[in-house]
Amino acid sequence: MAVPKRKTSKSKIRMRKRSHRKPFVSTSTCTQCGAPTQPHRVCAACGTYRGRQVLTVAVDE
Repeated sequence: MAVPKRKTSKSKIRMRKRSHRKPFVSTSTCTQCGAPTQPHRVCAACGTYRGRQVLTVAVDE
């Protein structure tokens, strides 16, 4: 049976476990309404993208 010769360092363990983490989702604010949105995507709150109205968003009352 194979047995490791040396103890695996904390650095090697952390390098291996780094690929298992969840990806970080960056957010930015919408220039029109100020709602948090993901970059390069249409704002879900107001429906604008790069200063242009792209979607019509229904207002819930």
